Amino acid sequence: MHDAVSLEGQDRPTAVIVTTEFVHEAEVQRAALGMNDLEPVVITHPLSTLSDEEITERARQAAEQAVKIWLGRN
Repeated sequence: MHDAVSLEGQDRPTAVIVTTEFVHEAEVQRAALGMNDLEPVVITHPLSTLSDEEITERARQAAEQAVKIWLGRN
C-alpha cells in the first residue's frame, strides 16, 4: 500500500491487489496514508490453497479491474 501511495503521488495509476478477506485493512491503510481515492483491486479469497486453474481465474479478476484503474475507467 505504501508503494502505491508513493506511485499515485507521482501521477502513476496503481493497482493494489487484495483478497476479499483484507478489504477492510486496505481501506484503513489508505485512509491512514491520506489516499482515500485509491481503489484496491479485490479478488476472491483465499489464494494459498487453489489449483492452477483457480489461480488463473483470480488473475483474470485482478487484470480486468487493474486495467480499468490504469486507464481511469473505474
